[in-house]
Amino acid sequence: MSFLDKAILAISPERGLRRVKARSAAQTVMNFDAASRGRRTRGWKAPGTSADAAGMGSRSRLRNLSRDMIRNRALAVRGRDVITGNVVGTGILPSVRMDNPNDAEAAMDVLRQHLLTAAIDAHGTCDVLGLQRVVMNTVFCDGEVLVRRRMRDPRLDPDLTLPFQIELLEADHLDETLTSHGKNEVIEGIEYGPTGRIEAYHLFPRHPGEIGRLRSLGLKSSRVPAKQMLHIRRVDRPGQMRGVPWLAPIMMTLGEISDYQEAQILKQKIAALLAFFISASSDGKVYDGKPLQDLQPGAIVGLEEGQTVHPSQPPTVDGYQEFMNQAIRTIAMGLGLSYESFGDLRGVNYSSGKMGRLEMDRFVEVWQKQLMIAQFCTGVGNWVLEAWPLVQRLPAAPKEIAWTAPKRPLIDPPKEIKAAAEEIKSGITSRQRKQREMGYDPDVIERERREDAARDQAMPDDTSQSEKDENNERD
Repeated sequence: MSFLDKAILAISPERGLRRVKARSAAQTVMNFDAASRGRRTRGWKAPGTSADAAGMGSRSRLRNLSRDMIRNRALAVRGRDVITGNVVGTGILPSVRMDNPNDAEAAMDVLRQHLLTAAIDAHGTCDVLGLQRVVMNTVFCDGEVLVRRRMRDPRLDPDLTLPFQIELLEADHLDETLTSHGKNEVIEGIEYGPTGRIEAYHLFPRHPGEIGRLRSLGLKSSRVPAKQMLHIRRVDRPGQMRGVPWLAPIMMTLGEISDYQEAQILKQKIAALLAFFISASSDGKVYDGKPLQDLQPGAIVGLEEGQTVHPSQPPTVDGYQEFMNQAIRTIAMGLGLSYESFGDLRGVNYSSGKMGRLEMDRFVEVWQKQLMIAQFCTGVGNWVLEAWPLVQRLPAAPKEIAWTAPKRPLIDPPKEIKAAAEEIKSGITSRQRKQREMGYDPDVIERERREDAARDQAMPDDTSQSEKDENNERD
């Protein structure tokens, strides 16, 4: 401490202690250049908000901006389609776990009738595989999506195999005007109990942006218990309950790239123009340009004495390709995708293609397991198990419903299949695990192999091997 610090500490201990603490904190901050305040860090924002507080007040605008970008910006659409296409693909398929194979097949018939038809959708449009695609699209665009279970009366809906349907709702349905319900706190439409656990969602019956004759009647939210809801979103920070659009980190970049593209297109249009300017003659007479309206290739146009023609010099367009390549790489990195997934495959071979997919595949696997399967598919599976005992005519309920992600495209099938077989043979992994990694259900494969073996055995003994092979190909 300096002499002044000691003097202040002797006269006013509290004030002196604050001075010493402030000086010590300042010295600590100065050890990190990024934490300093000055010209280089001017404009940097570093609020100490929680995960949900960071998006409070701006979440709605972010959603609207994200939707507009997906409507009008090709790169945003491409990013969404690549993520959904890799995470969901043709669909994450359900399967049952039961001791008796016959019971398992009967239970799978129930799942096929209810989940793999439009009966599962409250709007009667998609099966569960189509709903998965809509869920992933909405999570990417809005950052989150709500899934509501709609219980049905079997007397009114006798065609339903299981007495429930699911309805997908955008986050706009949340009533963000409420602050409490009884003793519970309500934040942005979500009701939290004393322990911080979600107890209910307060939802509008219709989308606030919907049009129609009922729009003028006003909206009044209703309380829906949390057990009737699934809230699908990517969780990046502890305590995070709401999601943000995946385009949020790159929205500024996307907007500026679009502006740059528009400017370059206009520049290209100008560059494609070729005009002629005719200087006035020596007597000051100006050419009115009318004869040039009929100018044809190879035409010879007469000019008055003293007049000369000067062609225009349109601007050239340089550096566009290099700039756009770097911009697309920035967008790809912000979304966790590879640059090649945006369609530029120039100079890509097996090795570079494989290396480019490694990190992207890891992200896709995380989104499949922690987002789609853990949150959406498992939630729907639990609702299936809860509804099963309510229908007496159904076969035995499955012990567990598992979900298998779709088959991943192979870059070089002979090499990759051989490597997978070597892993199984050496004991590094099991056959079932490898089958699931490749997008196949081990139970389905085992059943089909038994059926193939039984079919081969049923063939007459005098059937030649070539005939058997021909029959197998025909089947």
